[in-house]
Amino acid sequence: MPFKLPKAASSAIPGWIFALVLALSPANAELLSREVEDETYSTKIQLPGGLEADLTVSFEDPSGLTTESLGVSAQLVDPLDPALLRRLGDPGLVNIPSGFPVMITIDPPTDGGLNFEGLTQVELYTKNLHYTAGSPLRLFSAKKGGAFHDITDLIAGGSYRTRGSKGTYSDFLIIADLRSLSSVITTKFTRLDDALLAHAAVLGPSLYGQLTNQLNAARANWQSGDYDDAISDIEDFDEAVSDAADAGQLPDEWRATRDVQNVAGELRAGARTLRFSLTLGANNL
Repeated sequence: MPFKLPKAASSAIPGWIFALVLALSPANAELLSREVEDETYSTKIQLPGGLEADLTVSFEDPSGLTTESLGVSAQLVDPLDPALLRRLGDPGLVNIPSGFPVMITIDPPTDGGLNFEGLTQVELYTKNLHYTAGSPLRLFSAKKGGAFHDITDLIAGGSYRTRGSKGTYSDFLIIADLRSLSSVITTKFTRLDDALLAHAAVLGPSLYGQLTNQLNAARANWQSGDYDDAISDIEDFDEAVSDAADAGQLPDEWRATRDVQNVAGELRAGARTLRFSLTLGANNL
């Protein structure tokens, strides 16, 4: 069954029905078959109304990873909730599909002992939504109570599969994003610009200058229509951040105690979702 946007859902699924479902449903979903194998956590999420998803969270270099230390939960949300829509930015263009109104939260307990270096990847697979060519479905993420942003770095069929990279944890939603690709790419460039500026002191003048030049080159190539070189520039940016982290030039660790900031992970995650959008443009998708 194809997904429906909330505007269409407002008549098919009235707000009072969502309110009743939310009132009668448990706060958290059932998490079935939770497993940790090597550097990967997996679970099946089940919610009322036949809503299901497989969640996989993978790491580059974790320690203290257990089925409890990741702090996974999920809940039904109302696609028309004004407070939630405000966190999405433009409710006319960025909406929660009524076929999967589920917010997943990953909030590791501070005493759970989870640490990781580099990136973590969050992947969702659900049969409640269906992938078609040109599908606007994307994976969005937000800090607790904050604005949601597109973090997608993969979408695929088999019903619907999506993945995003993070340097930290937060709330996650599958979103129907109807913005133009140009607008999405511009936003992702801006977010990386802002991240570089925010961490300029940690990066130091040399690395900050190198990464800024690479990002500017990618933007210039994209604006001139040269998607291939823009993608190559962003891949160089990602590699430069990774190399700098390996050399001890910037923090690349996340800890459950929240006493360090994973600068490298955040920058690399931003680069990977930008690369995804540039690849869509390169393939006219």
